[in-house]
Amino acid sequence: MDRRSSLHPSRPSVSAVWPISLCAWLLHVANRRQTGRMCWEWEQGTRQAGRKTNVETLRGEIDRVTFHSEETGFCVIKVRVRGHRDHVTVVGRATSITAGESISAQGDWVMDRQHGRQFKAASLQTSHPTSPEGIIRYLGGGAIRGIGPKLAERIVNVYGERTLEIIDQHADLLLHVPGVGKMRLQRIRESWEQGRVVREIMLFLFAHGVSSGRAVRIYQRYGQEAIRKIKENPYRLADEIRGIGFKSADKLAMELGIDRDSPQRARAAVVHLLHECAGQGHCRFPQSDLIERAQSLLDIPDEIIRRAVDDLAREERIIRETMEQVDWLWLPRLHEAEWGVARELHRLTNGTLHPLGKIDSDRALEWVQDRLDIALAAAQIEAVRQASTKQVLVVTGGPGVGKTTIVRSILEIFLAKRQRCVLAAPTGRAAKRLEETTGQPAKTIHRLLEFQPGEGTFRRGPTEPLEGDLFVLDETSMLDVTLAWQFLRAVPAGACVVLVGDVDQLPSVGPGNVLADVIRSKSVPVVRLTTIFRQSAESRIVTAAHAINAGQCPSFDRD
Repeated sequence: MDRRSSLHPSRPSVSAVWPISLCAWLLHVANRRQTGRMCWEWEQGTRQAGRKTNVETLRGEIDRVTFHSEETGFCVIKVRVRGHRDHVTVVGRATSITAGESISAQGDWVMDRQHGRQFKAASLQTSHPTSPEGIIRYLGGGAIRGIGPKLAERIVNVYGERTLEIIDQHADLLLHVPGVGKMRLQRIRESWEQGRVVREIMLFLFAHGVSSGRAVRIYQRYGQEAIRKIKENPYRLADEIRGIGFKSADKLAMELGIDRDSPQRARAAVVHLLHECAGQGHCRFPQSDLIERAQSLLDIPDEIIRRAVDDLAREERIIRETMEQVDWLWLPRLHEAEWGVARELHRLTNGTLHPLGKIDSDRALEWVQDRLDIALAAAQIEAVRQASTKQVLVVTGGPGVGKTTIVRSILEIFLAKRQRCVLAAPTGRAAKRLEETTGQPAKTIHRLLEFQPGEGTFRRGPTEPLEGDLFVLDETSMLDVTLAWQFLRAVPAGACVVLVGDVDQLPSVGPGNVLADVIRSKSVPVVRLTTIFRQSAESRIVTAAHAINAGQCPSFDRD
């Protein structure tokens, strides 16, 4: 699936066929929309900037932990702050949080609709309490396994403000406290040591400008090995930690003394740029162009970048293939998805007998037109005929050309033959519209494939395929290459697939241009609809859209 282009080489430019005054008017409208968006973005940016300049530091002692998620680190705590009569509600992220600890939080004040005024902490650091009361709450709140509220009080009664120092450096002295035996002492030591490692990791990350939320994710991923792994290769954060990109990892690497010409840096930049290209809709990218971009980003000799590309290709962290004397680079997942779409289409088009068997398509067409009380146009008849005999079919055309009528006709024939029909679309709105126009239930593709949010995978696939004889997928132009592959690989052998969409619409948000590429491949039957029917011909939007696609000026006459 080739790179996208915003220009269509086969169409004349708009300015070549439209009057200058009309072009100026359209530019005026576009500029107004763009200006409105820019004003909105500026307003948002001003708010963000305002927040950054009004950052406050809040210090106090945690009185109660209202909520803390070990999975995400998100916490809601009540803090005693000098100068505040009532407890202050602080929300932020921390790997561990315990009542009695002292905190230092950087952030700003916000007004929550349900919970009122809160301090939203962008960075939240904790430290051991110093007062006897705080130490009792800290130890009794579960900070150290093996110490409960009553034992915490007994320990503090013996050692007072030196309690934490005793636990850290002279833990054997705890044996003098009633209720502490050798087994309990061992649990206390292990828990204290584990907490020490967590604190060291947090201090290391905070010292290098890593926010609390990101620090939590780093610790959850690497555990006690976090500092060692980051020092070995800080660029791994960009690949493995959500919310950390190449620029953040590169800044950390520079602070840790990584050389600007380091192969690690060059390899990380190449992978980062391929991800950036995927975000722009590209499945692959020319190696020469990518090296040029990397050189501009890193400001290092291109020989280092070329070696980095060679190393990544050898390690299969990226895929390199030569086509028409051009070296192309892929991210492995996108290369797998592109080849997967091709394989699955080949599997389906060369499958077993069509689910309708050897049907008399002429009689079926007569029957369905009587059934729906309609007269199908020639292209619509061809589409229904192909769906009755071919395993895979693409139906494409602009608005108002009768795609919905074709889908209804195909469904009627399959349902009359007691076939299981499955309807789906990429978005909830498109699925709802499909359901309304056909009278049959429709789902989003994610729901159809039973997406597992926690794992980021689909339950349905080759080992557990979908159940159905006909699969109608609407708004296929919105389908990116990865989702297309996941859908096609879940379609059972022997089923019929009808892909419906407008190839002239904007391509998918994700990488790939599936519908256009399937049509260009000429590997499956394609029916193009161009005739605008009477009801749609009365719509100025429909007629204008078709005129623009044809490179013509829409009519603005008012009848």
